[in-house]
Amino acid sequence: MKAKVVFDSQFGNTEQVARAIGQALGANAEVEVLRVTAATPEQLTSADLLVVGSPTQRFTATPATTNLLKSIPDNGLNGVQVAAFDTRFPESEIERIRILAFFVKLFGYAAEPMLKRLEKKGGQAVAAPQGFYVGETEGPLLDGELDRAAAWAGQLVAGL
Repeated sequence: MKAKVVFDSQFGNTEQVARAIGQALGANAEVEVLRVTAATPEQLTSADLLVVGSPTQRFTATPATTNLLKSIPDNGLNGVQVAAFDTRFPESEIERIRILAFFVKLFGYAAEPMLKRLEKKGGQAVAAPQGFYVGETEGPLLDGELDRAAAWAGQLVAGL
């Protein structure tokens, strides 16, 4: 199985999660971990499993991530299993700031729209969108998040 883990990262947190997922998938697949700016639509459409990750910024994925997903041809992911993740603040932190909680309820996080876009391009979701938690805007990741990312990768393989 060929797996691609494609990510964007502003402060290194999403990259750490992507690499943990890639390492965990490597036990069962030939894995390539790529930054979105280094990935091409052709690379994505040639995978058996495609995992895409982005930090949540302004309640959505980064522009580079969105642009890459838009560039995939219609039906270009037919036969490709897909999954999406993001990095975000934990719910407990969001609930402390009422206005932020309101906007999160209204707009959500990056992973769900990314997965929907992958499915619109023909991909078949193997897992629900997943969020991994950072303590501050620039990080670090909360304790245990890299282990949780590796465990999620195991669930992706089990879902194939």
